[in-house]
Formats: sequence, structure tokens, C-alpha cells
Amino acid sequence: MRWLHFMFFAISVGAEPSRIVFSRIGPFEAGLFISRADGSGERKLLPPGTLDYDPAWSPDGKWIVFTSERDGSADLYRVKTDGTGLERLTDAPAYDDQSAFSPDGMQVVFVSTRATGRANLWILDLRSKKVRPLTTGAGGDFRPSWSPDGKWIAFSSDRDSTLPMRKGAWEHNHIVDVYVIQPDGAGLKRITEHGNFCGSPKWSADSRRVVAYCMSAEDTWTYRLRAPESGDTRVVTIDVATGKTTNAAVGPGAKMFPTMLASGDIAYVRKDTQAPGIFYGAGRPGPAGLVRSPSWSPDGKEVVYHRILSSQPPDWKKTWSRSADFDLVLTRNLPAFHPSGDRFVASQGPTNSAQLVVIESGNNAARTVYQKEGASVMAAQWSAASDSIFFGLGLFFTDRGKGAQVAVVKSDGSGFRLLTSGTNNNGFPSPSPDGKRFVYRTVGPEGRGLRVMNLEDSSIKTLTDDYDNFPLWSPRGDLITFTRLVDGDFEIFTIRPDGKDLRRLTNTPGNDSHCTWSPDGEWIVFSSTRMGFKDEAIYTDSPQPYGELFVMRYDGTQVRQLTDNQWEDATPAWQPSKPLRSGRSAAQR
Repeated sequence: MRWLHFMFFAISVGAEPSRIVFSRIGPFEAGLFISRADGSGERKLLPPGTLDYDPAWSPDGKWIVFTSERDGSADLYRVKTDGTGLERLTDAPAYDDQSAFSPDGMQVVFVSTRATGRANLWILDLRSKKVRPLTTGAGGDFRPSWSPDGKWIAFSSDRDSTLPMRKGAWEHNHIVDVYVIQPDGAGLKRITEHGNFCGSPKWSADSRRVVAYCMSAEDTWTYRLRAPESGDTRVVTIDVATGKTTNAAVGPGAKMFPTMLASGDIAYVRKDTQAPGIFYGAGRPGPAGLVRSPSWSPDGKEVVYHRILSSQPPDWKKTWSRSADFDLVLTRNLPAFHPSGDRFVASQGPTNSAQLVVIESGNNAARTVYQKEGASVMAAQWSAASDSIFFGLGLFFTDRGKGAQVAVVKSDGSGFRLLTSGTNNNGFPSPSPDGKRFVYRTVGPEGRGLRVMNLEDSSIKTLTDDYDNFPLWSPRGDLITFTRLVDGDFEIFTIRPDGKDLRRLTNTPGNDSHCTWSPDGEWIVFSSTRMGFKDEAIYTDSPQPYGELFVMRYDGTQVRQLTDNQWEDATPAWQPSKPLRSGRSAAQR
């Protein structure tokens, strides 16, 4: 296995960084609110316009610690309950989130990726601002909670999971167990039965039990979507000493984030659209709507939480990057740049009816080029002459058996025609730099793999016959990169257009996919799940909340991570600008 390298390397000729645009599935604005426990008297804690989430009320009732992306990466902040005294607590180029106070209010345990890129637990001393690691391991640790007697920290973890894919698909189920550990790192033990999901443990007042929410492994897919229409998860109490699990008497719904209140009631959040919001016991309502991560004041009279204010993806919005060598920009799904770099194509709208749009680089000016009722436009690419756009047209996520075809249209929306036919699902076309051919993937009763069509006579050549997808022709014309399913994981390969010199570029646990070339064909940017989940899947509202962006050389070396969060980052595109430092000619390759 090739190790992931985080060393510094310069990749650009000039001082300006390379720019990569990509799509993100997750909230784009979230804000903190405080209300009475029943939801009345709600007020904003801080001005809107950023991502503030996962608040925790201090034991003395004076402070709220929370996560914010207002200054770049996800870091911990604190603010007084009247909205004053805002202070940044962590400042690491990593993901810091999911904080919980010690009972004396002097320390905070939280989730961070600062050591290995994986989500582990760390402890922050609020006086000195020094941090120390609490957990390590290959898996992710989430949602810590400090016992009232100060002796234990409960948390959820997928450290014993192989992250299996859900049935008949490519997304990972999230198998999670509840653990406890002492604040000095001793005494680690699992207290739930392995094989499904139990998470977000919170302590009882006597420090003998925790409350958690549980579901089957398959349901971690069902309920991670932003707004499930219905469903029912279990809320349970667990005896920490014996592991005995008892169902709690609570109301219906897709429940998460349960909390044992001082009154003895169990509060929880419902995510399903039938009645979203906070509830108590058998169903007494509290704050309603897209409410997440509540934390109650010490007397239980008030509650702080975050609301999801916008999940609408932007056409062009700069976001944080781990590397100064790269500017990262959020946009619509599956972008692909015009050779000039001044505009790009993308898919916009629901996955089963997305339309083809052209967006001007640097602003939110988008125009629709093509749309068809009952079909979706997917994975568009510019022609070699830059006057036409190739794309897949059909159904790609649901009802894929109904087929899809490769089509082409002029950039002004005229001249539409289908290029492929048959019963297969054909898509993800990529034209050759000389404009004579294009490669695409096919799957169905007529076979699977990658195909190359000659545009002059429509003849088709079989390039591969394996479970392959996302082909993309190198700007040099010498290589085609694609994703292949190997031993349960998706990995990135390259092959020459004549079918020779097949090479595997990635070999890590998890899926590597959605790759694209740098303008000079020397580098590849791709999305990878190798860092795993950063939070319990149900909180993210993302289908694949483990996707991060990486770059590597065309031969798979010099791998470098660009994003680090709990959302889904994928489908990148590299904006043409200054040429990258090559060091190798096409002849050398």
C-alpha cells in the first residue's frame, strides 16, 4: 500500500495558485439560536451568513462553545449567551468539531483530524488553550460526552467497522458502536453489540447510564438524506457497567441526538419531514423545523441549537483549502471548463431531472443550454473545438435500467443529436484532444466497460470490459483515466487509448473516483473516501459524507489532501490558467 504523502511540493510556475472548482453536498449556511425549552422566544445568537453549528452550553451557563467555518476550516469558538465575547479556541488546518464540556467547565473534549486526517478525540484546556490527543486508531470517533462525575467520556466510533457498501450500491453503510474511555486514555471499552448503528451517547445524572439512538446498518443510508419522509429509529438507555440495553419510552419518527435532561425526560431531534424539530418524552414538542444538535442550559429552561438555513449550492463561492497552492471554489455538480477557463458547464437541479447549464467563471451568471423532461443531463465535457458539449442523457441514479445515451449539443443550445443507441446505460463521455473520438462508459445487457467511438463513422471499439466508470481523456491525448471496482473498492487507473499499458494509480481502503486532469495532463485531482467518516452519517445530510479532494501526479505519486470536512466533496474540475511545471514530456511517458 502506498502511503499518503502530505509533504510540501510546488506545482505552479507563477505565484498564483491553481484553481479547482467542485461540488459539495451539505449545508451552505447554518446559524445558532437560543429559545425557551418549548421553542418560544427564539433569538439569533450570532449574525447569519456563515456556517455555525454543533453548540454546547457550558456547565456554569455563561458560555456556548460551537463549531464555525467563518474563518476557513472548521474550528471551535465560544461566545457568551448574549452573543458577546466571541473568541476563537482552535486554529489548526484541520477539522475540529463536536465539542462537549467537562463537568467543571475547564476542559472541552472534541473531534479533530489534526493528527492523521482521521476523526479522533482530543481534549482542550480552556485556560491554556493547549490540546492533547485522547484516542487514536484507523476508524473515526464521534460525538463525545463527558460523564457528570468526570470519570468517563462516552463516544461513538466506527473503529471496528470495515465500512461495507450498502446493498446494490456504492455508498458506505455506517456501522457505529458506543464506547467509553477515561479522560487519561485508559479503560477503553465498547458497550454496544457490534454490527449495526448506535450513536450520540449522553449521560444520565448518576453517570451510570447513557442514552443513544440506534438503527440498522442499512438505515444509516435511509436517514442520512436531508429530509426523509418518514421512518422510525430507536432510542435506548445503556447500563455502562453491564451493557444492558433498554428501549426508552419516546415518541415516533426518525429520531437522533437524544439527551437525558435533569428532569428525567429524554429529549431528541426528529429529522423526518412529518414533524421535524425537538421533542420530549412521548412526543411533547419543542423548537420546530430543521433544528440540529441541541444543548440545554444547566437549569433546563433554555436550549441552544443550530438551524440549517440554506442547502442551495452556489454557482461560484470560494471555500477553504488545506494548501496555499490551490484556490478551491464551490459550484454545481460535475463542472467541466471551456479551454479558455472563462466559463464551464455543469449539471443543475435534481439528480433525476438535471439540466445542462453554462456558468461564467467568477460569478453566479448561469444560462440553461439543454434540458429534457423525465431525463437528466450528466457529466458534460466540451468538444475539442470548444463549440459543442458532450453529455450523458437519461437516468443515472434511479431507474438506471431504463438506459441512457451520449448526446451532443452546440453551446448555444442548437444542433442536439444522440451519438449512442441501444438498451445500455451509456454516459460520462470525454472527447479526445484531436476531436476525432470520444470515450464513454457503458453498462447493461449489451456488456459493460469503456468504449471509444469514432466520430467520423460512428464505429465503436471496446477499450475495457470491467466494472469501469468516469473515463476522462488526458489533455495530452496519451492516457485515459478512469475508476474501476477492485476487491470491493473503487480505484483509479490509467490506460492508453489503444488499450495498452493499464496502470493502477491508487490502492487505499475506500473509494477513489471523480478524477480530472490538470490542463497540462501532469496532475490528477480526485475525490477519495480514504479518511473515512468525520461524524455520524445521519447528521451530515450528505449521501457520501466522507468524500475529500486530493491531487496526485499522473503516475499516482505525490498525493496531497486539499479538503477536510464532514460534507461530501466531489466532481472537481481544474480551471485552465498558467501551465503547471511539467518536468516530463509526452515522449517520456
